[in-house]
Amino acid sequence: MISNPKSVFVAVAGRPNAGKSSLVNYLVGEKIAIVSEKPQTTRTRINGIVTKGETQYVFIDTPGMHKAKTKLSTHMLKSIRESITDVDLIIMMADATKKISAIEENLVDSLKDRHTDVVLLINKVDLIKDKSELLSLIKEYSELYDFKEIVPISVKKNIGLDAIMPIIDRYVRLSPHYFEDDLPTDQAERIWLSEIVREKILQNMQAEIPHGTAVYIESMETRQRKNGSEIVDIGVVIVCEKASHKGMIIGKQGAMLKKIGSEAREDMQDYFGCKVNMQLWVKVKEDWRNKESAIADFGLKSD
Repeated sequence: MISNPKSVFVAVAGRPNAGKSSLVNYLVGEKIAIVSEKPQTTRTRINGIVTKGETQYVFIDTPGMHKAKTKLSTHMLKSIRESITDVDLIIMMADATKKISAIEENLVDSLKDRHTDVVLLINKVDLIKDKSELLSLIKEYSELYDFKEIVPISVKKNIGLDAIMPIIDRYVRLSPHYFEDDLPTDQAERIWLSEIVREKILQNMQAEIPHGTAVYIESMETRQRKNGSEIVDIGVVIVCEKASHKGMIIGKQGAMLKKIGSEAREDMQDYFGCKVNMQLWVKVKEDWRNKESAIADFGLKSD
């Protein structure tokens, strides 16, 4: 029994591809959110959880700020608004290689009505050769909003990351732990497994196709093989919006689907610690991103 339990809730928000999920994975100490170079990789709120002694840290990974073009986008933006409500600290992630745009300005506008401190992390500073450009960007951001701290970092190159937790520790408060102490995330197992497959689609496919896909686990069963070892049988369905997209996901003689499945299977075997037998199917559900029932079925509804 913990005598003086403490907690801190930290929301991480910013433009797509700023490095939010990579930061949350780093802070949690293991991969709990998928990562790709494509925008809108994160579609829902993901809680990363770390418990150290009496203190439980909850890091909330959010979708990237963007202009809503579908009903799914609307739910994603609503998820961001909800995630930055009633937290102890907001971390705004910026990309050092990008100028301040309407995305950052809109996010800052949404922060002005709140009474929550905001820390700005400017990521990817390793890509800036002329440091005067970085100093200029820091100045522009400091004029845009009264950030409590502005910290230049690189998640990829491990630059400046040691400064983050001491800042977060200032916002720890007496509070019960809201999650089990040994959990790295509250994300359901089937959701995480489906996200592994979607990550491989994002990493292997180009253009708009990955954004029009959803993935769900249709079946999952653990059985014992004759040699006594365990094997997990998983049935996975990939949903796309057009018949032409289905053909591209499957690929010539099934090559693309086989590649996606092989890479996802490797990650799943690491997760389960045993062999995984995975079956993949591709189905077409036209314009599903604009259908509330489909968004809800795939667990992407903000409420």
